[in-house]
Amino acid sequence: MFAARTHWNLALNRYTEAIDAARRAGRSLLDLTASNPTSVGFTYERERILGALQHENALQYEPASKGILAARRAVSGYYAERGIAVDTERLVLTVSTSEAYSYCFRLLCDPGDEVLVPSPSYPLFDFLADIQDVKLVPYELVYDHGWQIEFGSLRRKITPRTRAILVVHPNNPTGHFTKAWEMERLNEVCREHDLVLVSDEVFLDYGLAEQAAPLSFAANQKALTFTLSGLSKIAALPQIKVAWLAVSGPEAVAREAMERLDVIADTYLSPNAPVQWAVPELLATREGIQRQLNERVRRNLAELDAQLAAAKLTTRLEFDAGWYAVLRTSAYRTDEDLAIALIEGEGVLVHPGHFFDFPGAGYLVVSLITPEAEFREGLGRALRALDEAGK
Repeated sequence: MFAARTHWNLALNRYTEAIDAARRAGRSLLDLTASNPTSVGFTYERERILGALQHENALQYEPASKGILAARRAVSGYYAERGIAVDTERLVLTVSTSEAYSYCFRLLCDPGDEVLVPSPSYPLFDFLADIQDVKLVPYELVYDHGWQIEFGSLRRKITPRTRAILVVHPNNPTGHFTKAWEMERLNEVCREHDLVLVSDEVFLDYGLAEQAAPLSFAANQKALTFTLSGLSKIAALPQIKVAWLAVSGPEAVAREAMERLDVIADTYLSPNAPVQWAVPELLATREGIQRQLNERVRRNLAELDAQLAAAKLTTRLEFDAGWYAVLRTSAYRTDEDLAIALIEGEGVLVHPGHFFDFPGAGYLVVSLITPEAEFREGLGRALRALDEAGK
């Protein structure tokens, strides 16, 4: 009755069953996996955001395939602040980066074609690819005092069916920023094999270092490039569904890509008018919420490092950006077993590393946007338990 592409294993995994059991028992859990910025105590510009959704043009219907021009101008302005010229005619608005991925996959791939994706990385890609009849092929990120693309792995994975290389910049959850030298090598690979770059930049504004803004693939002109981002992370508004797809690269192929994307976008006409008209004002609120997020990340990271200094069996991996930290602990049990033991024994939620395809065992992922008191207490319990269990 159902399509083979949806033949997923829908049974609950052991980790989820452990969470459900703890909650049914009425246990209070300290959640170190928080990913929803609207639920962890940040202060939003309430009147400004709600007012933006009452734009006087919101009752008018303007079937603009790429999105309402005022909204695309605001997105172009976001990049202009980084010194990047993005033509409004090279922007397509979508309801989410997930939809933007689907546009890319439909544009680039026939059923069974392949897209190279980084590993470790976010697990959502598997489902997006299945729905679009695309095969994902992982290439390695390797860690040596920081993360980097392992280009030998990437090149070995290229086949005649490879259509694109996906880059998450910065990566979730490793926090790896693609460096300038890596971008140049990616461009070389794309030229050699006639491939396209797809860059997910939703966490681009959340770098740790006090330095110049990191590069964006939206400025890349050396290979056909699709750059994805949106309000969900940039303005910490996941409930207000607006994202975008920026096209750059050699003129002739970028122009053809836009012509084809225009047909796809015209078919769906996805983002609703009230949200599109609100985009300029919503983007303008990002400075305040980003400041709060970045400050909490830095304070929780300082707390993490202070507690790790006293821990015997757990360290953290270096990272450049994002909301998450990767812990490395003694691999005496699988990371899922470790995470379940922390739920059942300490009432603490952490992500097991295998959710993100970390190699081997002993990787745990914690969120640095967790409220600080909860983070401090939960982390303390987790590190003490890991030390005790690993003796």
